[in-house]
Amino acid sequence: MNMITVLRRAGAELLGTGLLVTVVVGSGIAASRLSTDPGLQLLENSIATALGLGVLILLLGPVSGAHFNPVVSLADTILGRRHGTGLPLTLLGLYVVAQVVGGIGGSVLANAMFATPIAISTTNRATPETFLAEIVATAGLVLLIIGLARAHRSTPVIAAAVGSYIGAAYWFTSSTSFANPAVTIGRVFTDTFAGIAPASVLPFLAAQFLGAVIGIFLALLLFPHAATSADDLTVSHTLTDSEKDSS
Repeated sequence: MNMITVLRRAGAELLGTGLLVTVVVGSGIAASRLSTDPGLQLLENSIATALGLGVLILLLGPVSGAHFNPVVSLADTILGRRHGTGLPLTLLGLYVVAQVVGGIGGSVLANAMFATPIAISTTNRATPETFLAEIVATAGLVLLIIGLARAHRSTPVIAAAVGSYIGAAYWFTSSTSFANPAVTIGRVFTDTFAGIAPASVLPFLAAQFLGAVIGIFLALLLFPHAATSADDLTVSHTLTDSEKDSS
């Protein structure tokens, strides 16, 4: 894989994760300004996030696989390593950096669009209940993505399923389903409806990585041949002829 292809894929992950956080934070700000009822605010935020995530997967899936999430990229690497189909370790590191930088940039952009000062969040979210919720949310997300990849589902089906899962998980988890380390870190940089205080980040990250391990384990039990179809878990990435020649 040549350098241009690598940079294109990392750039897609940075852009996609950044826009995802922009959707989450921006819709949260808009919801808090348009509504005073917390339930209605969460409904508005969850609908925008579910739809936005689906669109981003459709747009950027063919470029990078549309991971937008370090635990998804990690799962891709782990499941595909034995068969040489997964994300290489070097590209995994680049993806994670791009995703985290994109997540922070997404918060900054959303704040700017709503003329909201950039500030570190003061919303403490870490409790035993939300720790468990993040394990459940992340395990379910990873299991869903691996299962969809194993079944070779089409891009529109994957986009709709993943977006729907996140939209639903906003409501059935007490943490409102961050389920994404890059998004979690990005949301530190907005003291708004969607923010998370720095003190809550480490518990959330620990829960997310634990959930990812559980999701991978369950996927291996349910889909024993998942590793053979794990390349670019969210959406299969098809190399162009020139990219194949340079790989």
